[in-house]
Order: sequence, then C-alpha cells, then structure tokens
Amino acid sequence: MNQGLRNLLALFCLLFSLTGAAQVTGGEHVFEFLNLPQSPHISALGGANVSNADADVSLALQNPAQMRPVMHNELSLSYNSYYSGISIANLAYGYHSPKLNTSFILGIQYLNYGTFDAYDNIGNPTGSFRANDFSISLGASHSYLERWRYGGAIKLAHSSYADKVASGLLADIGITYTDTANLIVLGATAKNIGFMVQHFAGSPAEPLPFDLQLGISKRFAHLPLRVMATMHHLYEWDIRYNNAADIESSSLLSTTDSSDYTKAHFGDKLLRHFIFAAELSLGKSLTLGVAYNHLQRGELVIKDKTGVAGFSFGVGVNLKKFQVHYARRYYHIAGAYNEFGLTMNLNKLGIAKGANFNAAYTEKEL
Repeated sequence: MNQGLRNLLALFCLLFSLTGAAQVTGGEHVFEFLNLPQSPHISALGGANVSNADADVSLALQNPAQMRPVMHNELSLSYNSYYSGISIANLAYGYHSPKLNTSFILGIQYLNYGTFDAYDNIGNPTGSFRANDFSISLGASHSYLERWRYGGAIKLAHSSYADKVASGLLADIGITYTDTANLIVLGATAKNIGFMVQHFAGSPAEPLPFDLQLGISKRFAHLPLRVMATMHHLYEWDIRYNNAADIESSSLLSTTDSSDYTKAHFGDKLLRHFIFAAELSLGKSLTLGVAYNHLQRGELVIKDKTGVAGFSFGVGVNLKKFQVHYARRYYHIAGAYNEFGLTMNLNKLGIAKGANFNAAYTEKEL
C-alpha cells in the first residue's frame, strides 16, 4: 500500500474516532431527516447504500465518492408520499469537469409537514404555522489510481417549526474501491460530521445524526443480479432498543420475567447493523429490487402481527433518456409509503450542452 492511500485511510479513521465515539442512536438527534433516503432507488435498497455502482446520480448523495463522470449532466427528481400527509421532495444534479478531473454533485432535500394550529400555554388559539426541514449539499469526488475514488460533501441543514428554528453545517466523507475483474465495489462513508450553527430557542446544542457505514456490492458475470450488504452504526456495537414489552409481568404470581430483556442476543445485535439488498435486471430496460433492514424490523414489528415491516421493494425502468423509479417501503404493519422518481440525462434531452462522458466510461461501470 503506497503512502497516499495510507494517508487517505488514516484520515477516514481519524474522523471516525473523533466524531463517532460520542454519538448515540435512535431519536436523540437534531436533523434526523438527513437519514431519510433521497430517492426511490435508495428506498428500494433499504434506505441506505454506499456501494451501488449504478449510474444514478441520487446514489452519490449516499456516498460522495460514488459521483463519477458517467453521471455528467444527470438530474434526479423524486417525490415521497410519506406518512400523515408529509411530503418530501429531493433533487440531485451531477457535473463533471474534465479540466479539474473532478465530478461535482448538488443535492437538495425538502420536507413539508403541513400547517398546524398554534395555541398559547393556556390553550387559546394564536393562529397557525408551517413546519419544514430542508438541506442543501455540494460535493465533489476524484479518482485515485485506477480503482479508488474519494469524495466529500458539505451540507447546510435547516429546521423551522414556528418560532423554533435551528440550522447546522455538516459534512460527508466517502471512499470507494472498484474491482472490475470480480465485479465488486466496496464503499465507506462517514456521514453528518459537523456542528449546529443555530440552536432551537431555549435549548442547548443537540447531537447530530452521525453514522459510519460500510458496504459491498457484487454483480455476477453470467447472471443479471447484483447483491449488496450495507453495515451502519459501526461506531457502536449495541444499538438494540431496550423495549419494555420484553419484560413480561405476571399479576397472579406478582413476578417479573426479564429473561428476554437480559439475554445477550448476539445474533440480533449483529444483524441490526446490516441492510441486505438485491437487484435483478430483466433485459436492458427493467430492474426489480428488494431489501431487508433488520434494525427497522426489530424496532417496529409487532410480535403478534409481523407483516413485512423492514422490507422494501422497487422497480426501475431504463429508457434512452430517462430512468423511472418507484419504491414501496414498509416501516410498520400500519402501512407503507410510496416514492416516485425520475432521472434524466440533460445532454440526451438537448437541454444542456457539453461532452457526454457516458460512452467513454460505460465499460468501467459495474
């Protein structure tokens, strides 16, 4: 391993050690919306993926190192019909500069929670207010030797709920390794490193939703199938929720059985760090995806009615100038959400002018 690669990996490990050790998981962070998937393609892959080598610019919002020349002048738009009338819109745009030999990506995420009635502390109506979150990110990636790419992105996050306003400055750092001979891609990303610029009124700074993720993608040479595994929350071993329902009481004997609560649960703790996904290509135009998120299922499943909580499904239609994506993701037995997206190449549509890098990089893509 040469010195440049050692320095790159050392920087990544340093950022992890400085940022990840002090973090916690599960509903205790500000800007939690940053963990939501930014496109139906990502939703269909279980909500997070840092190693998928598809030429879809929205995937580079998961790992900035995934932004490549093949995504030059590619625009991705998506709409998520989320729960309780919440609407989510996402945009991603990629641009490659041959002069700098660098690929850039712009990402915008917007959540509209709707309009709410406001009341004072004794219950008198005071009007109404709107609540929303949004983030803007700008990233860049560069190749290193033949198989490595590294990238980073700066993000501005903002939350506004009536007079409660907060903003933060965050960063993502990622690397990828591509083994073209074995059709394998490895990816790693440190997400949401940063600090709050403005705190909610009357509140101290809150922890950011930092995550450290590692993923692998494998495509088969003689089978139109790609399988993927993504590991998340690698900075903390035990992310199992201490559910009070695991402690069962007996009113007849006045005893409490906490055996399930106190078990080691090694296998469950390990699997909660994994998201498994697969994509099957039917010809050149149709892709079917399925994924399983064990953490999501473990936290939201009901013991008596498990349903398909934790599973997600997706369909991608690849046309000459467009990619159309649809995803349906199940958080809970109560229902799923649907997400629609459109990815287009502006060069092919004649909207943007400039070099088309797709042909030059097609054989290197996995």
